[in-house]
Amino acid sequence: MKIVVLAGGLSTERDVSLSSGAGICRTLRERGHRAILLDVFLGLPDVPENLEDVFDLPGANLEIAEGIGTTEPDIEAVKASRADKSDCFLGPNVIEICRLADISFLGLHGGVGEDGRLQAAFDILGIRYTGPDSLGNALAMDKSVTKQIFQMNHIPTPEGTWLYKKSKDKPLSEFGLSLPVVVKPCSGGSSIGVYICHTEEEYRNALEESFRHETCVIIETYIKGRELTCGIIDGKPLPLVEIIPKSGFFDYANKYQAGFTEEICPARISEELTRKIQKITERAYRALKLNVYSRADFLLDEDNNIYCLEVNTLPGMTEGSLLPKEARAAGMDFGTLCETIIEKSLDARYRQEEEA
Repeated sequence: MKIVVLAGGLSTERDVSLSSGAGICRTLRERGHRAILLDVFLGLPDVPENLEDVFDLPGANLEIAEGIGTTEPDIEAVKASRADKSDCFLGPNVIEICRLADISFLGLHGGVGEDGRLQAAFDILGIRYTGPDSLGNALAMDKSVTKQIFQMNHIPTPEGTWLYKKSKDKPLSEFGLSLPVVVKPCSGGSSIGVYICHTEEEYRNALEESFRHETCVIIETYIKGRELTCGIIDGKPLPLVEIIPKSGFFDYANKYQAGFTEEICPARISEELTRKIQKITERAYRALKLNVYSRADFLLDEDNNIYCLEVNTLPGMTEGSLLPKEARAAGMDFGTLCETIIEKSLDARYRQEEEA
């Protein structure tokens, strides 16, 4: 198959995305596919005269992935590096190359790549892509909407609310909350911009910092507990991973720097608790109108109460990421996982059209 692996973009998870995309692209080429890695924002300004030859470029454009730093990338510097200085999210030749492909594998995380807007644009342009549809991505990316959907569907989640800048001076008691609390962005991932606040001063500082980047933030009761995650493919949940950071919580540095976190799969919890979390993962997947695949994140407190925090619709796909670890525990190697995502995406959206 001719496959574009789309990565990069302009979210704070840009570096993670490029690392995911490089691993996906490498694996697909090893399995005989004509795959190329493409930064959705920077595009590919210099292309062969016959555009279809991009799928056979030596190196598959993998040199654009440099690895993941300990801090989030400088997005303004990325914007300034684009030769045509355009502010269009889709870079030079991206649409044209994606239209030539049999499918575009979305290795994007956060921002436009994961909030449904790119998927909606691709639907209009007739570009095939992997992962959930635009609606599911939009619902899951906005954590204020996710929280409402969880509450309506009796999916256990921490008590909390969402807050706009105009209301930032209101006391926590007005929202029925008290310290300690967690402050996090309404959109985004990789635990960027997440603050655990034990004092009023920490809470006020977290709001000030959050509202520099966000128009809406989530405030939740702090739950001390074990961190767990459960992937799902085509409606079927995978084995759980337990995440044990060596210090602090599972933040950006702990997620992506080797040796910072211990990840145990399958998680060392009872079969009963495992089944409960898998069932909640299925319910969250259906409630958010998802298809193909996703990954839900959980906390398990000392009394074995389960709390679903959020659902990632395009979870990390480096070989060391959580979803591939869960897939391996279920007997699926990384290459098979990538090809399964492609096959299930074709089944969900496109093969019915061909049969009609």
